[in-house]
Amino acid sequence: MPTPRLLLVLSENWTMVGPRDLRRLVQMAADAEQAGIDGVMLSEHVVLGRSAGENGVMGNPREYAAPGNQDPATPWPSSLVLLGAIAQATTALRLVAGAVIAPLRHPLLLANELATLDVLSEGRLVVLPTVSWHRDEYAALGVPFDQRGRILDEQLAALRAAWSPGPATHHGEYFDFDDVWLEPRPWRPQGPTMWFGGQGMHPALLRRIVRYGHGVNPFGPLTQDDLEKVGLAMTAAGRDPGELELVGGIRGRFDSPDGTADLDQALESLPAQLAQGYTTICFKPSMFIDDPDELGPFCRELVRKVEVISS
Repeated sequence: MPTPRLLLVLSENWTMVGPRDLRRLVQMAADAEQAGIDGVMLSEHVVLGRSAGENGVMGNPREYAAPGNQDPATPWPSSLVLLGAIAQATTALRLVAGAVIAPLRHPLLLANELATLDVLSEGRLVVLPTVSWHRDEYAALGVPFDQRGRILDEQLAALRAAWSPGPATHHGEYFDFDDVWLEPRPWRPQGPTMWFGGQGMHPALLRRIVRYGHGVNPFGPLTQDDLEKVGLAMTAAGRDPGELELVGGIRGRFDSPDGTADLDQALESLPAQLAQGYTTICFKPSMFIDDPDELGPFCRELVRKVEVISS
């Protein structure tokens, strides 16, 4: 089976890099590119409220941040600003703006930011628009949390209009604009690569994948039934299911609240994901190492082990 692409999760590596050392994150991205990693992913929040940790904070800070398991003071620098810096420090690395909380922005502002980043990186941008989970964040920004799905659906249509040759017009429930030009438009006429993800294959997610998606990056594993639903829906819409990039990942297991995980144990899940058709695999380095200077050797080791498993 083909060797999967490897995607480094650059957010949440707080045990490796201090929350204000953003230049070190840029250097980590450049080191990953040199070590043969295909891309880096950054997630986002604008602000967190007290309920961010309502389920209790993560047992080990190397675990993935999830709904309700974060200290409200968790650092979330602007993913788009940081990806702009990474675009200048790299030449081939894919830049994945994972979990862009679209309803918190006006679609024309978001269209401008994403198109600018796409042009700056010469088409290396991948965008995962999402509604996210944090009610406090929506309240702070004055956006109705319970309408976030409908807002996102309208935004996706508005983005497509804004990225088309001008003038662009859109009239919807939440946004209205007439005869506007957005320049520069994205690197490719169809706009940046778009992924979608979430918990489970619910109808709204499936609809967005079929209409706009180039990839699926779920929060947690998809079942075979989920994958079959995607394939059938893509075929019914006249699209080839093989067009979709399936994004999986490896996760460490922690035996203590302050220890790192074993890479070989985490890789035990890889053969099953490859058999399901996953072609890109995410990993978060702070699950396995503490020193950012070790990132290059760690990535080269990971590349080698994944090539062996895939052969």
